[in-house]
Amino acid sequence: AFKVGEDIHARTAAEVFGVDIKDITPEMRRSAKTANFAIIYGVSAYGLSQQTELDVSQSKEFIDTYLARYPGIKRYMDDTIADARKNGYVTTLFNRIRYLPEINSSNFQVRHFAERTAINTPIQGTAADMIKLAMIKIYNRIKKMKSKMILQVHDELVFDVYDDERDELKEIVRGEMENAMKLKVPVVADIGIGPNWLEAK
Repeated sequence: AFKVGEDIHARTAAEVFGVDIKDITPEMRRSAKTANFAIIYGVSAYGLSQQTELDVSQSKEFIDTYLARYPGIKRYMDDTIADARKNGYVTTLFNRIRYLPEINSSNFQVRHFAERTAINTPIQGTAADMIKLAMIKIYNRIKKMKSKMILQVHDELVFDVYDDERDELKEIVRGEMENAMKLKVPVVADIGIGPNWLEAK
C-alpha cells in the first residue's frame, strides 16, 4: 500500500472491514486511522471504543481482525517487548538507546507502561532522528538563502519563504525529508504553502 501510494488508512479499513477500498466511508477510515496509531501502542478494546465510533465488542473484533490480518505487527510488538526484557533497553534505527528498567517490574501498571514505551520508542524515536537529520541537511543547503527554517513540530517543518526562493526551497525540503533515511517503504513529504501556518496545511 505504501509503495503504490495508497491511502494507508483507507487500505486498513478495507482489509479489516472486508470491503472494497472505494466503498470505505469517512467513519470507517477514521476508525482505521485511529486503530493504525493506537493498536501498536497496546490500546485495549475499551480504549479503542473511546476513540472511535465503535462499541467495545466491535473494537475487540476490529483489533483481533487487524492483528490477524497484519501478523507482522503483533510479531514486532512481542519481539520488541522480549528484547527489552532481556536487554533492559530499546534502540531507534540509528542506535539511540532508551533504557527501560521498569520493563521487568512486578507492578502491572508500571510494567505495562514500559512495554508500551518499548514498542513506541523505535518508531517514534526513529522518526525524531529522521527529522533532525533532515533539518541539518536542509539548514546546510539553505543557510545562504533569505528563506529560513523557523519551527519543527513532530514530523513537520515550518519555513518563512521568500517568493523568489519558493520553488528551490520546496525541492530542497522535499528531497531531504524524503531521503533522510532509506526505508523499505517510501517516505512521502507533503508541502503546503500559505500566508501563515494554518492556511499552509
